[in-house]
Amino acid sequence: MQNGSHNGHMNGHQKRSNIQVMADVLRLGEAGKTEIMYQVNMSYHQLQRYLGYLIDRGLLEKIVKPNPGIRYRVTPKGEEALKSIDTVLDILGLAK
Repeated sequence: MQNGSHNGHMNGHQKRSNIQVMADVLRLGEAGKTEIMYQVNMSYHQLQRYLGYLIDRGLLEKIVKPNPGIRYRVTPKGEEALKSIDTVLDILGLAK
């Protein structure tokens, strides 16, 4: 469990797990860095770490467009991963 699960049960105010944050990023489909930071509520440092992790595993791809510039898009593998993550979160009662 993540920090904050001291008493052994979950509640709605608990910090999101890494997997929940990754799912939130993948759920956006396609977005730029600023949009991801605000939509998923993370710092720039966290964003860099998660983007690198997701890209390295083939779940997200970096695409360059003339305008608005660099975007990040979920891959087919990322869509499959998101379905699996959502299934697990649902089973655990953590789905949004």
